[in-house]
Amino acid sequence: MPADMNDYFKKKRPSNTMNTEGNQNKSGPGGFENPFGNIGKGASWMFVALAIAIAIFTLKPFTVINSGEVGIKVTTGKFQTEPLGAGLHFYIPVFQKIIPVNTRIRLIVYSTTETSMVGDNYSKGFISGETFEGGLKKNPSIQVLDKRGLTVNIDLAVQYRLKAEAAPMTIEKWGASWEEKIVNSKVREVVRDVVGQYTAEQLPEMRNEIASAIQTKVQESISSLEGEPVLLSSVELRNIDLPPKIKDQIERVQIAKQEVTIAEQQKEQAKQEAQRKAEIARGEAERNRIEAQGEADKIRIEAQEQAKANRLISDSLTPSLIELEQIKTQAKFNEALKVNKDAQIFLTPGGAVPNIWVDAKSKDKTLSTQQ
Repeated sequence: MPADMNDYFKKKRPSNTMNTEGNQNKSGPGGFENPFGNIGKGASWMFVALAIAIAIFTLKPFTVINSGEVGIKVTTGKFQTEPLGAGLHFYIPVFQKIIPVNTRIRLIVYSTTETSMVGDNYSKGFISGETFEGGLKKNPSIQVLDKRGLTVNIDLAVQYRLKAEAAPMTIEKWGASWEEKIVNSKVREVVRDVVGQYTAEQLPEMRNEIASAIQTKVQESISSLEGEPVLLSSVELRNIDLPPKIKDQIERVQIAKQEVTIAEQQKEQAKQEAQRKAEIARGEAERNRIEAQGEADKIRIEAQEQAKANRLISDSLTPSLIELEQIKTQAKFNEALKVNKDAQIFLTPGGAVPNIWVDAKSKDKTLSTQQ
């Protein structure tokens, strides 16, 4: 390289000289500045903060408990007896963990009918991204033997929930499958005991009594457990599925009972009709009797009055009055003889025998009775 070029680059190369502010310029080889030259003592704190942030993001030493559930904190395998309520809770990773447990009302359906599973389809939190466990569980119908050993299928619906304050002890004692061990096993046991006391034919008739007995005994069985871990809401008897032969037999019996009921109703209607007609007949007879009695009373009263009148007349007839009446009658005859001079009149004194009028001209005889 020419000498003049070497001189030129030597003049342009920065040197370890003091700047205008009195500070020494620290340049590396080739004239490049050190990027870490101006970092002070706070650099270590920045590295620590960055490491903590990465650890929090990676290990996630906290969880969110939603409403309707409780948290169980486990420290080195030991369950904390006091459950955690809804909210944000921290724990020490590796040494501790928090188990969320659902305390909402659950439903177990025992049925052969196809039903889709239903759950609480919303997330626990934006960080975990997990979902709540299902609110409905479906099991097959409970097969039991009746009093005679026939197989009967029972459909039930059981509502219950985990007792929040007893959740840590329940999960510690019964484990995650506490539903199967506590609710399902007790329900099946009680149903077999209750239904086994009846014959298949009695089950439809005793449905209400059976449902009440199952509800009561399941409640007593679960409540008797230590700490009462589960609160039972209801046990609903939905269906009793009988063997086909028993169904046909019950149907025939029901038809026969219906026919008997219809016959009894018809008999009762006929009886009521007969009673109605009998009442009408009795009423008619009573009416006739009353009318006859009235007519008889009328005749009797008239006869009594006539007898009284006759007695009065008889008492009033004196010989002088009778003579007077005869004279009046004789006068009438005398007037008649003026018209018909050929007539012949026979008079009977005393009036015991009728007077006889004989028309001698026409030879006709006319009888006239005069008292």
